[in-house]
Amino acid sequence: MDKIIALIEKITVIDIIDVLIAIAIIIFFKIFSSAFAYIIVRIFKIKVKNSKEIKESAFYSPLKVFFSILGVYLGVVFLKDTLGLNAEIMLLITKIFKIIVTLAFARGLAASFRINSTLVNNLRKKLSNKLDDSMFEFILKTIRAVIYIIAIFIVIALLGIDISALVAGLGIGGVIITLAAQDTAKNLLGGFLIFIDKPFIVGDWVQIDTFEGTVEDITFRSTRLRTSENSLVNIPNSLVSEASIINWSKLEKRRYKANLCIDFNTPLEKLERFQIRVKEMLKDKEDIFDDSIIVRFDNITSNGINIYICSYTNSVDYMSYLKEKERINYKIMQILDEENIKLAYDSKNIYIKNSI
Repeated sequence: MDKIIALIEKITVIDIIDVLIAIAIIIFFKIFSSAFAYIIVRIFKIKVKNSKEIKESAFYSPLKVFFSILGVYLGVVFLKDTLGLNAEIMLLITKIFKIIVTLAFARGLAASFRINSTLVNNLRKKLSNKLDDSMFEFILKTIRAVIYIIAIFIVIALLGIDISALVAGLGIGGVIITLAAQDTAKNLLGGFLIFIDKPFIVGDWVQIDTFEGTVEDITFRSTRLRTSENSLVNIPNSLVSEASIINWSKLEKRRYKANLCIDFNTPLEKLERFQIRVKEMLKDKEDIFDDSIIVRFDNITSNGINIYICSYTNSVDYMSYLKEKERINYKIMQILDEENIKLAYDSKNIYIKNSI
């Protein structure tokens, strides 16, 4: 209790005034951080009149953080003599301030390289859409990664760590990291090969080995597929670049095919009339390519007469193709019923030997 009283007695009116000034500095920068950030962004965006668009700028939020931290830093600097902070402590505080500023700037710079940012939109206009969205997004991710890596190296330098000595001192750990990085490098290279060859883009329905689904994203490490069961599959890019890929979204047309086995007892006149009606039915459909229609007496089997039906439709989307296929099947069944033609089924003759 005596120590507390002695400490209070040491506090002078000047010390109290200094503390109040420091608090005022901190509050001032906190309150006006939004205004300062707005003014700076506004300076670099002279043509922009909409305040909402300025506040949505990539650097607006980092600048607010910067001015808030700046207020705290200036308040501490103002009180260094009052608090009795030595040079070492002030050096540490300055380093922390510089690190926060570096990370805030890196965050703002990285955010400016996102797909919907003003900078990226202007860049896309200048490129005249020479790059597809998937490739462009991958490049933006690479730029953002480089920005954060540079920021990390700057932070390490600000902490006074010798980067070259750090790398040299890794020893066995460096070998382990190098071996672990091989797969990362393979996946990264695989990602670049995907964008160069362009076997698919985001949104395509593809089949990669045993996996099939819609491409949701292509990252540094993997390609993400959303399957028909709505599960998410991450396939390493190194495997994707080496795999056989079927891109169902690139189909220009889909094939409809059916083999009908007609009963042997069907008269040939009915059979010919059935073939003509099926051809006419397919020709009447707008989604069917007329020059692709095939309706032929294909083969005579042990069960019946085989009629081969084949045509191509421009309904390349899988669901629309299934609907078109269903409509054709209904029509064929209707023609069979109207012509009173029966389908044949696999049959076997069983002979029972009487041993009596």
